[in-house]
Parts: sequence; C-alpha cells; structure tokens
Amino acid sequence: MVVDDDKDIAGFVEFNLKIEGFEVIRAGNGQEALDLMETHRPDLAIVDWMMPRMDGVELIRQLRAEPLTSALPVIMLTAKSMTADKVYGLKAGADDYLVKPFDTSELITRVTTTLRRNKEFREVSPLTGLPGNARVRREIGDRMRGGGEYSVGYIDIDRFKSVNDVYGFDRGDEFIQALARSLQRAAGETGKPSIFLGHIGGDDFVFICAPEQVLPLTKRTVTDFEQVADRLYESKDAQRGYIEVPDRRGNKQKAALVTLSIGVAQTTADGRRFTDPRVVIAVASEMKKVAKSQPGSYVAIDRRRSDSE
Repeated sequence: MVVDDDKDIAGFVEFNLKIEGFEVIRAGNGQEALDLMETHRPDLAIVDWMMPRMDGVELIRQLRAEPLTSALPVIMLTAKSMTADKVYGLKAGADDYLVKPFDTSELITRVTTTLRRNKEFREVSPLTGLPGNARVRREIGDRMRGGGEYSVGYIDIDRFKSVNDVYGFDRGDEFIQALARSLQRAAGETGKPSIFLGHIGGDDFVFICAPEQVLPLTKRTVTDFEQVADRLYESKDAQRGYIEVPDRRGNKQKAALVTLSIGVAQTTADGRRFTDPRVVIAVASEMKKVAKSQPGSYVAIDRRRSDSE
C-alpha cells in the first residue's frame, strides 16, 4: 500500500513497484489507508509523513495499536532529512526511512529488504530466537536440491511434561531455552561447515549438518544440556535424581530427570535419498521414537539404504 497525498509521487512509486511484480493499492491520507485496510491486507506500507486529515506518524501509531496491523512493516517516505526527524519517525514505529528525492533502485532495495526482514522475523521462534517450521523445511529443501550429503536431527526433551506439571510453564520455558543455548554452543564448537539449528515448537528442535558432524554435535549438546538442566531443578530434586509428579488421584509418582532423545535421518553416498522435506522429518521422528525406547540420552541414526530396508 502506498499512502501519499501527492498523486505524482504516489504514481511514480506505484509504477516502479508494479514493474517489479508487486501488486499496489493507493491511499491519499492516513484515514483513507485505515479504511482500505479493513478490506485489504497489504504486506507492506509506504507512508508519506506530511498528509492532510491524518499524517504518516499518526497512521503508524494507529497501525501499531491494532492487533491485525501491529506487525505490518512500514517505510516512511518524506522530505525531512534531519537526523532528529528520522529518529522521530523510527520511534513512532517505522521500520525504515526513505528521503525524497530518491531513485528507483533505492526504493526497490528498501522494499525488498524490509519484506525479507519481516518474513525472517515471523519465521523465528520468539522463545529461542531460532528459525521455525517454514524456515526448517526450506533449509532441508535447499540441501536436497544441492545434492550433497546431509543429516537432519530431531531432538526433544524426555519427561518434559513432568517439569511443567511440577514447576509450571515458566520453568519449562527455561529448560527449552537451555536446550537452545546448548545446541548453539555445541554447533559453535563442532566447526565447519556451519550447522543449521531450528526450533519447531515446544521442546522440539531440529539440526541440519554434515553426517560426520552428528556425533560430535550431539555428544556436546547432551553433556552441556544435562549439566545446565540439573541446575534448573530444585536442589533437593536434583540431588535425589527425580521429581514427584502428582497424578489425578493426588498420589505422587516418581519421574526421572530430563534427558534428550535424538533421531537422525541422513543422505550419504551409499545411503538413501530423499525428495520431500516432510519425509526426512518423518524418518527423523521415527528414529527419535527408537531413541526414546533406550535409557538416558540417546542418539538413533537411520542407516537404511532405502525405505524397504
């Protein structure tokens, strides 16, 4: 959406965006833009500062105050070039700033960059800061198209529910964040090539790496996480090695301390090949179930050469 009372500038912006393949709707002021947004849901708004009825700053404030538009990326378009004016616009909630006069290449670059940043932000877990489901699937797809060897690991925390039941969800979030940090530390210590980490929800994590990196990465992760997790328990629970979880009848059942189950699917020169990211995740999930059948933290790696083996 382009919001500007100057028809020449609005037309210029619209024309150049359409050449690049964008669909564009226009509004002549802030109030008209709000009215249009009741029936249209733009992916980005380019908003002029100085407009009648409602200026750009007030429009941005109202957009940020509404749940349906609070995350809409906005580029402020204005003739004001003073640093103080830029800061004022950004504090009001603008994501970027474009000063008139501007050339076409700068306009397109700012638009594409802002859209990409916003997409990446929406694909990130707010709890851990790691990429989410969509980004994970895209990364697996990229590895498939690359044709090389790779491994996809699926991790979750054993007996995580018992932690939530006894300590509450806030403490449970601390365990999830601890696993994210353990994975990041282990990935940093494992070396090149770089390892992709994703958080697909709850206590479920994914890593994508070279096959030879799987065991060093998982060994470091397990060791680091178990040490950190012990400190997240109440001292009496950590010392005795279990927590007491009340059942529906009020009886207390013993639950061992958390461990990690890790399932790994992989493509190697003499191994199986995949053509669908969902199949890779399904195989890794299957191997994770195998890992859960073993005591303690465990890594189960799929070494079959085909689906029938």
